[in-house]
Amino acid sequence: MSTFFVDPDAITPPTIRITGDLLHHLRNSLRIHPGDSLTLNDASGTRYSVEVTRVSSQAIDSHIIDQQVEPTGRTSPIVLGQALIKGDKMDWVIQKATELGVATIVPLYSIHGVIKSNPERTDHQRARWNRIARDAAQQSERWTIPTIADPIHVAEICRQYTASPLKSMLMERSSSSSLATISLPQDRSHSIVLLIGPEGGWAANEQRLAQEQGFLQLSLGPRILRAETAAIAALSILQSRLDEMMTRATSETSGAS
Repeated sequence: MSTFFVDPDAITPPTIRITGDLLHHLRNSLRIHPGDSLTLNDASGTRYSVEVTRVSSQAIDSHIIDQQVEPTGRTSPIVLGQALIKGDKMDWVIQKATELGVATIVPLYSIHGVIKSNPERTDHQRARWNRIARDAAQQSERWTIPTIADPIHVAEICRQYTASPLKSMLMERSSSSSLATISLPQDRSHSIVLLIGPEGGWAANEQRLAQEQGFLQLSLGPRILRAETAAIAALSILQSRLDEMMTRATSETSGAS
């Protein structure tokens, strides 16, 4: 069964009380009964194995059987700077990026993007994106839910992450280095930043600004990918390489001992 996220205020050891939307989902859709087991997360890296003790229309009460803390420093946290794209494509990127383990998603306003700044819609958008990220994190059994930042401009994300050892802007037409072969940082405490452009690609001054802040221009190969496809392809490549590094480091540590 998937893991479910609960409000930290609901956790009062040795019990956890489930209310709200999750209550209705577990009670009405999954038909949870007393005696059933659940895995609950506090969204901050602690996971609880619980046994349901009571089910009512107001709450599901459970007793904590065991708890675990997320292993630290397994791989570098990934920051995805995704230029805003139209329709439900942005929702799709957030869902799949969450499944692929991204730590932070930063929506970006871009010169060639069709989505422009609209403060009146920001709260509604973030609420929807947070729901999508939460549901995807539950489905993929993550320990935490990625942070969804408020939309910002490309210049701002470049300034925010200027100290990151690996920060890159994906380019659709370039003789730049490949994400599949670029050296990855050995220090897993530092974020890796990926910037993915809009349907119209990055503007020349956005490229120049990123380069001035130390962002590398990276390629995914000779094919021209849609914005949403590029994000998932890049994350898949990066996560595969990070998992390989982690496996190799674990093997070397075991061998040394």
